[in-house]
Amino acid sequence: MFQRIIDGISASTGTTVRLTSLAAAAAFALFVTTCFLCAAAFISVLEKYGPVQACLAGAGIFFLLTLAAAGSYWGYKREVQKRAQIAAERAAKSAAQSMLADPMLLATGLQIVRAIGVKRLLPILAIGGVALGIMASRAGVPDEASAEPAE
Repeated sequence: MFQRIIDGISASTGTTVRLTSLAAAAAFALFVTTCFLCAAAFISVLEKYGPVQACLAGAGIFFLLTLAAAGSYWGYKREVQKRAQIAAERAAKSAAQSMLADPMLLATGLQIVRAIGVKRLLPILAIGGVALGIMASRAGVPDEASAEPAE
């Protein structure tokens, strides 16, 4: 029984190591290709315009690549935050719905109503409803301290 588990782990580990080494080799080849392309562009601009313009052209290209990467990162980060917010809202809604749908909670509530009486319970329920409304309205408003994203 344990031998099958060990064989499965070793097979998946071997596959993972092979795929990781292939990905590393592909990344290294891409890096070398990019280096040669940058060198070719530098030499081409160097021969036509001079060394200062060649350096500025190379810096401009890498600056544009940096801006593209930063924009991509920023967009991805916003998407992740939006997904997390939607998931939190769904979790809060499902938790509230599951509490109200719980038969034990309803039975307990009915027993409390019978024990205390409807006339005495109405003011308590009104205050609880107001408090619940305030809590629900504050749940959508972010605090000032948590408004800035943590890095």
